[in-house]
Amino acid sequence: MSHDGVRLRAVMRSVAFLTAGALAVPTLAACGSDDESGKPLAGQDIAPVGRDLVADGGTLNWAVDDVPETLNTFQSDADDATTRVAQAVLPAMFRLDAQGRPQRDADYLESAKVVDTEPKEVVLYKLDQQAVWSDGREIGAADFAAQWRALSGKDSAYWTARNAGYDRIEKIERGANNLEVKVTFSRPYADWKALFSPLYPKDVMGTPDAFNDGARRKLKVTAGAFGVQKIDRKDKEIVLARNPHWWGRPAKLSQIVLHAVPLDKRAAALADGTVDLAEIDPADASRIALAGRAKGTSTPLQGASPTGKDENKNESRQKKKLSKKERKAVATYLRQQDELRAFTVRRSFEPAYTQLALNGSEGPLADERVRRAVARALDRTELAKVVLKPLGLPAVPVGSHLALSGQAAYADNSGALGDHDTAEAQALLADAGWVPGGPLKDKGEKAAGAESKKGKKSDDEAESEGGSDGQYIVGEDNKDPQDHTKKHGHGDEGSKHLADGKQYDGRKVKQGGAPGAYAPKGTAAPAGAKTGPLAKDGKPLTLRFVLPSGTGSESLSTVADSISRMLEKVGIRTEITKVSDVSYFKDHIASGQYDLALYSWPASAFPATDARPIFAKPVPAADGSLNVEQNYTRVGTDQVDQLFDQAASTLDEDESAALVRKADARIWAAAGSIPLYQRPQLTAARKTVVNAGSFGFQTPVYEDMGFLKKGAHPSASPTKD
Repeated sequence: MSHDGVRLRAVMRSVAFLTAGALAVPTLAACGSDDESGKPLAGQDIAPVGRDLVADGGTLNWAVDDVPETLNTFQSDADDATTRVAQAVLPAMFRLDAQGRPQRDADYLESAKVVDTEPKEVVLYKLDQQAVWSDGREIGAADFAAQWRALSGKDSAYWTARNAGYDRIEKIERGANNLEVKVTFSRPYADWKALFSPLYPKDVMGTPDAFNDGARRKLKVTAGAFGVQKIDRKDKEIVLARNPHWWGRPAKLSQIVLHAVPLDKRAAALADGTVDLAEIDPADASRIALAGRAKGTSTPLQGASPTGKDENKNESRQKKKLSKKERKAVATYLRQQDELRAFTVRRSFEPAYTQLALNGSEGPLADERVRRAVARALDRTELAKVVLKPLGLPAVPVGSHLALSGQAAYADNSGALGDHDTAEAQALLADAGWVPGGPLKDKGEKAAGAESKKGKKSDDEAESEGGSDGQYIVGEDNKDPQDHTKKHGHGDEGSKHLADGKQYDGRKVKQGGAPGAYAPKGTAAPAGAKTGPLAKDGKPLTLRFVLPSGTGSESLSTVADSISRMLEKVGIRTEITKVSDVSYFKDHIASGQYDLALYSWPASAFPATDARPIFAKPVPAADGSLNVEQNYTRVGTDQVDQLFDQAASTLDEDESAALVRKADARIWAAAGSIPLYQRPQLTAARKTVVNAGSFGFQTPVYEDMGFLKKGAHPSASPTKD
């Protein structure tokens, strides 16, 4: 669930990060201060309590985006709800801790380790002797083998979303007994812990028909703390019931009901008791905070209003006589506010980051100097503040494309490109031939931005895509409806950068920057603190900035406006166009019909495998088209591909992480995408709900979730029984 534009799953669906990265175990100790990866920027916010303080029984109603089209997480149309069901009802060999690092799940595994590396890598899994499917059959080698064959990519009859890792397996055998599974790889695979999480029974994976259709609408056989009791597409809900055959710690809840509730309807659903737990957007978070104040202060004239506008901006409206419809809306709002006092907002970060994508396939951004100039013009700290400071979250820019703070592969490699420096950005543009005040051709001719292959849309078409937002150009005669003439305190700081992103003793070492990261020595920036619009060959430097216009995209619009103002300071104009959420990714991002765009990518515990298709160098396909995989910026290098391949084949975890960091430094230097900030996660929870909320890296421990016992008070540190 995203509150800053297109849902994250819509962007990552084709990547399908359906490995252990989707699952988690109870929090472990944070890494030491000497660990380059640091700590998560914000911890979980789940109201943790010991199981002895959680009531037995009860139903937790939890909002999801929709009832999933499939319950098979390895299919292309799997979504967040698919993953949530899988987490509750299926085995996972490894789950992630609160730092986004894989840990063995003791409910299924006694041990799992590499037992041989020559002549082939061999991993031996020793399963818990109590681990059985709901039909009573032991979980064993037959299930592992069936999943491998289905996902190996060798049989096209299986409609799989991805095969990464499974395609490296040579064979799977029974070990010394039924509890041992021996997996032999054809070539070394560093991310072997990503496999078999989740693990489906052989009944699902055994045949193409069962895989393609059998598990889409039902899961007869499961092996988790819960099982699938009912899927009601008419009432748009999924009922998960406590598994009486579960051998682990018994689930505290009797049921978890997943309700399909649109983002803009969640405040109402919380107020009317339909759901107890729901991810929400900042506007609803403000409503709940307002409702939590003393009774009688939650009026629509103080903060959020039924119309979504700040009524305090125009006090005269308070005196305006309301129509019958308006009075009804106010009454409904006040009634909801009273009910929302039973909820609190739990805040953390999603394991995902928002980036500025730069389409490097054509137009001005095909020149890496222009891409680097765009990056150097951005004050990423200020952009993070725009989104995170109002939410009370740390406004720290993301320093890696491949991991987030706290994960093993994380290091701030942004120094490979350079810090915010307006003068350096202007020098790069000047070196690329873009100069202020250059002669322009007739206004009827196209600007320098990448041209749409579909042709210019009519006003009606633009309005149908983008609602009433329309299109405007930042930097053209100051006609932008936003105030783009306001001064910003962006200093032109000098910087000392690293090509490899390494740090020592917490300080960046003075080394030469990445080749080509700066304008040639001696290149002068255009004179004066301000610069006019830039031009080259008679065309102004105007970049198409495409944004979604749907519910929850307000923060993206705010960030885009800030970016446009920063770019205007160095002479780059932006043409902002808002399109429908449905059109945004399919017709613009994936098809390359944009210059600048904002969207998010998830962080994975296994970046060498999962992030490779996002940053792989595009290659020509047999039909003459360009195969970009998931690299929608179309910017890639052979060196980055080689580093990913080396990292995925290096069994030493530290060495593999070092290779990932090196790849990230090269991705920064190419300036195809600029990570901005980790995405906030806001969850409304009934105040009595415990061990649930904003999970951060760690996904729910379903058996511990529930409601606080009457009269109980949360302990300082949760205990286990």
